[in-house]
Formats: sequence, C-alpha cells, structure tokens
Amino acid sequence: MKNSLKIIIGIVIAIALIVLPLIGTYNNLVTMNENVDAQWAMVESKLQRRFDLIPNLVESVKGIMGQEQEVFGNIADARARMAGAQTTEERVEASNALEGALGRLLVVMENYPQLRSAENVTRLMDELAGTENRISVERDRYNTVVSEYNKAIKRFPRNIIAGAMGFDAKPYFEATAGAENAPKVQF
Repeated sequence: MKNSLKIIIGIVIAIALIVLPLIGTYNNLVTMNENVDAQWAMVESKLQRRFDLIPNLVESVKGIMGQEQEVFGNIADARARMAGAQTTEERVEASNALEGALGRLLVVMENYPQLRSAENVTRLMDELAGTENRISVERDRYNTVVSEYNKAIKRFPRNIIAGAMGFDAKPYFEATAGAENAPKVQF
C-alpha cells in the first residue's frame, strides 16, 4: 500500500511539473494577446478622433477656398475607406491613405495665408495636429506590445504551445510607401 501511494504521489508531482508551466505559459500568452488588442483599441480611438475632426476641418477650409477639389475628394475617399475597413490590415491601409490626403491638405493650407488666419481653421488644425501626435504615440505603443507578443510566440518552447493553442503573429503598424517624402502641391 505504501509503495502504490508513493507511485501515485510521484505521478501527480510529475504531472504537476509538466502541466503548471504549460498553464502559466498559456495564461501569459493570453495576457500578451489581450494587451495587443487593448493597445489596438487605443489606436482606433485616436483614429476615430481624427475621423470625426476631418469633416469639420474640410468644411471650414472649403468655405474659404473652393479650388482644391481634388484634395477634398482624396480626403473624402480615404475617409470612406476608413469607415468601411473591417480588419486591422484594412484599417492600417485606410489610415495611411487618410494621413497622406491630410498631408496634401496641410501643404495646400500653407500656400494660402488667409486659411491660416481663419480662427476656426486654425483651431481645427491645432486639434488635428494634437490628434496626429496622439495617433503616433499610440501606434508606437501598439508596435511595442506587438513586438513583445510576436517575440514571445516565436521563442522556443513557447512557440510549440503558441502554435498548438492558435496564437498567431500580429501585424505591425507600418508607414506607407513614400511616407518619407513630403507631399507636393503645385499651382
């Protein structure tokens, strides 16, 4: 009887030594995955703020100048893409398109001093600039938590557990091609 009890205790201890680290690893991966999702939600809230500010800015600028219809059309198209985006990748692409269109609008505005002096436009531009800064900060934070998560699911032996439990790599928020070049508007 004593030997069988020792064997049972030994088996229980052996199972615990195997199962407890697996549970800890799984829980850690769930936490990291949730951190990525939470940070993406922060990015989306800032993108929504931008999305909400743009119509006000565009209407204010339109009231002062009517000749830049192409810029306004690009902003409207990019905004529509943002509204229709379903996946993280689609939202990233739509956000980048919107960012490019806004960059062109800013260049146009620099060439029209009367726009800069308009109080409403100036206030909205300040709000948009602050929003763009917030978006940049949240994108950086998102990419940091994605990096930590992606490294965790790719390292051995976690990669085995992550693969078996369906933890996949998350996409980074990357700049669009050509983002390093300032938009050019010619008159």
